[in-house]
Amino acid sequence: MKVPLLDLTVQYQPLKAEIEAAVHKVMDNQTFILGPAVAAFEEHIAKYSRCRHAVGVSSGTDALLCSLMALDIGPGDEVIVPVFTFFGSAGAIARTGAKPVFVDIDPDTFNIDIHQIENAITPQTRAIMPVHLFGQMARMDAILEIAGRHGLAVIEDACQAIGSSQNSQMTGERSTCSCLSFYPSKNLAAFGDGGLILCQDDTFDQTCRYLRMHGESKRYYHNKIGGNFRLDALQAVVLDIKLKYLDGWVAKRRKNAALYNEWLSPAVQKPTIDTGNTSVYNQYVIRCPRRDDVQRFLTEKGIGSAIYYPVPLHLQECFGYLGGQPGQFPVAEQACREVLALPIYPELSQEQIGFVAESINEFYKGNR
Repeated sequence: MKVPLLDLTVQYQPLKAEIEAAVHKVMDNQTFILGPAVAAFEEHIAKYSRCRHAVGVSSGTDALLCSLMALDIGPGDEVIVPVFTFFGSAGAIARTGAKPVFVDIDPDTFNIDIHQIENAITPQTRAIMPVHLFGQMARMDAILEIAGRHGLAVIEDACQAIGSSQNSQMTGERSTCSCLSFYPSKNLAAFGDGGLILCQDDTFDQTCRYLRMHGESKRYYHNKIGGNFRLDALQAVVLDIKLKYLDGWVAKRRKNAALYNEWLSPAVQKPTIDTGNTSVYNQYVIRCPRRDDVQRFLTEKGIGSAIYYPVPLHLQECFGYLGGQPGQFPVAEQACREVLALPIYPELSQEQIGFVAESINEFYKGNR
């Protein structure tokens, strides 16, 4: 039996006619950059996310970069970010000229360790960037309380967590902003790159809209130096259609996660979901002894898996100037040796999930 890590074709086929009709409409009217299609999607996703504003941009990374630029964060500034996350989180900070300040993670949720944030704050700190890794929110009550006491902005990296909530509050409801990605592997996926900034503040929203158009307030008049961060209309119509199905897909991901939780051997550590959190399971990530051997065994059986992430950010070559050393962030470094993501997409059958779980159990039972 073949079980790919992700199969995009099975999601697309039932939506093919609906998506093709919407795409052809854009092609017929030839409005490809921003325009009514993007505005409609922004309105719908803002309502879905319970946020006042939504600004469509070119990628999740550009959503982070644009948000940092909207806050005038740059050289001499510092932004606190977890050391275990996708590169784009810290990369966006560095691209502004600011310094990423790394913090270790909670061993159970993989999200930023709230108990280490305050020690990382200096007079140069301007913002905290919590990452809602693998589909569940970081501990926002504590993060917002710390940020409030120190006068810091909070930029939520929710690129893996659209639709997630904590104590019934969604990402973006209470922070400075929340950034989403629509990369094809995400729960809400474009046909290429795409991203979005959610916020409640009118001025912040307007600034981001200027910045995504090279800082343009009106045609050829530039208030700021921005970038080309625009969301294409073709991507917007695809996303607008998929948004209607998102909650149903997430419900299936949760059912699949529950089956893994029931069937997987206690030899592996299953995902821990914090009390009050509703995870959207963008990934289902286990921690397992002899991770690399397990992955090879699964590959031999035709089962897809992935390692998110093999190298923590402080040990990435490009961040060598920050002086990171092995052993500096032990929890993240251990996670890099143990994490393994299993197939979790909504269209998986119980038979496929069972085969994945049985294969992992077989590996440990056989003491390979």
